[in-house]
Amino acid sequence: MEQKTNLKSIIRPYKPTDKPAIVSLFRFGILEHVYPAFFKAMSHPDHIGVTLSVSVAGYVLGGSSYFQAMLFGGAWAFLVYYCCHDIYHNYLRRKLDTEMADIREKFSDNQANGFWVAEMEVNGQSKVAGLLAVVKNDNAPSLEVFQLVVSFNQRRKGLGTQLLETAVEFCKEQGLSRVIVDISSAQTAAISLFRKLGFTVTSVNSNTLANHLVSKLARINAIRMEKHL
Repeated sequence: MEQKTNLKSIIRPYKPTDKPAIVSLFRFGILEHVYPAFFKAMSHPDHIGVTLSVSVAGYVLGGSSYFQAMLFGGAWAFLVYYCCHDIYHNYLRRKLDTEMADIREKFSDNQANGFWVAEMEVNGQSKVAGLLAVVKNDNAPSLEVFQLVVSFNQRRKGLGTQLLETAVEFCKEQGLSRVIVDISSAQTAAISLFRKLGFTVTSVNSNTLANHLVSKLARINAIRMEKHL
């Protein structure tokens, strides 16, 4: 596939020397969702009710102690944060131990899969600013987006759109009819981007591969989106 360029960036296939930067960017791209997921969970009416109830309980049990109320409320908030962190951290660990352990074997040496890097010039030096990996679905004529990440400092410059367009072109070249992405409900910006590029939500579920109680407290949903070509 030909490389795609604009005035400041280039989308190109992954090469082995990219791995340190790619792993760092991948790690950031997963863990950055912990705080948004936490704040979204804590703003849910059910969690607001629990927070108030726990704080009042602390106030009463502490003999009208505001400190005790804050302590109980803080403990509840920490529990919710821990659950959010646990889901994303475990996902990151699984992927680093499997697909990301040998990117060349999983993606570069497998013509059915693809891995691209967005490279941007920063202060006269080329830096890895984004990544996109796709995996062919063996059970259907489709590609699944394994991961899409753009560096925080290089967002809103069209890199995410360029990467996804590259994946769509690759999908067409493979003779496949769909591009699929599984994304968490905390990734609101990414969801908006996928919608903008013609993806639609086809399913929503609470299966985060974590303990049921952890998933329930984190209130994170897995969202599947698809684009038909």
